[in-house]
Amino acid sequence: MEKEILTIREKHENFGYRRIYGELKKLGLKINKKKVQRLVQKLKLQVISFTRKSRKYSSYKGKVGKIAKNKLNRRFNTSIIHQKITTDATEFKYYKRDKN
Repeated sequence: MEKEILTIREKHENFGYRRIYGELKKLGLKINKKKVQRLVQKLKLQVISFTRKSRKYSSYKGKVGKIAKNKLNRRFNTSIIHQKITTDATEFKYYKRDKN
């Protein structure tokens, strides 16, 4: 079995144990993929160039959309009634829906 793995690896340098396992199946050999992985590790044929980098997930895309000017400057109190009325308009839908 080791001889077949070495011949496959000579033809395809970047094949890891998964692709080697697939090639062995194409040749008609019945072998467990864990066995192929152990043999590849034993022969020190593991591919290093395709290892996954461990990096944390970040969904940050930079500044998206417009930022409104801060006209109130966090001063909500006033002596004049109804001078400063604000609301969050993101909750409201402004389109008409068909009732069909």
